[in-house]
Amino acid sequence: MKRNPPQDHPSRRLPAQGWLGLALIALFWPLNWLLPGLRTHMLFFPLWLGYILTVDGLVSLRKGTSLLGRSWRRFIGLFFISAPAWWLFELFNKRTQNWRYWGEEQFTGLQFFIFSTISFTIVIPAVFETAELWSAYLRPLRGPTLGPTRRTMNMFFLTGLVMLTLLLIWPRYFFPFLWLSLFFLLEPLNAALGFPTLLTATKEGNWTPVATLGLGALTCGFFWEMWNYFAFPKWTYNIPFVDFARIFEMPLLGYGGYPTFALELYALYNFLTGLAHRVRTDYVQLTRP
Repeated sequence: MKRNPPQDHPSRRLPAQGWLGLALIALFWPLNWLLPGLRTHMLFFPLWLGYILTVDGLVSLRKGTSLLGRSWRRFIGLFFISAPAWWLFELFNKRTQNWRYWGEEQFTGLQFFIFSTISFTIVIPAVFETAELWSAYLRPLRGPTLGPTRRTMNMFFLTGLVMLTLLLIWPRYFFPFLWLSLFFLLEPLNAALGFPTLLTATKEGNWTPVATLGLGALTCGFFWEMWNYFAFPKWTYNIPFVDFARIFEMPLLGYGGYPTFALELYALYNFLTGLAHRVRTDYVQLTRP
């Protein structure tokens, strides 16, 4: 009698999107590093699409479900939301000046905008896919209870407002608030409007979604910085006070911004999809099935 596979191993075969993703990585990773001259503006998206499809296949292999498998429409929607979301951070960088793009001068303004927008589409799907992969392995993480009470939401919003104000007035000293202020501003709004929020989990003392998001972004951060190192065009950093012990172009302490950045992406995604479609169900699954 044939037995059903264990819950943690719903399938023993990598789905087709996983193989396609591996093929894209195998092709575009060496091209991105080895071709002379301008190339990354054309190769960044297919390389990261390969990463996203590979991770989606691994998630499906491990959990029996994935972002692509649950809804291909919402999966594609992640890419469309990602670009304007990252342009918001680019706008803040006009004030902080923490990173710049080498090779930007070789494009017209319109060309740079188009190629950048295409590249920015991968940010949210990459982070969410990787967070889901971590959720398949990470054991439940318990912590203090933190629910969407009126007091908590007021404190969150006030904290976010103060952080953003300090960031804009004194960016040299408060630039780290770029990677947390939006979360504190948007999370209480999501809770008040009935959109998905991390507070739904933490009110029960479940901090696993917070951890999986943080680990997902940190993992993506490693690959972003690694694949950027021999790329062109590429980005470099100018981060006050912590510009030492670089891993690729990023200072070691700079990687600390990735986990909180993931929280902002999650809050921003739920806020935008909630406003656009009144979505009140959590498409991203951040815990083990």
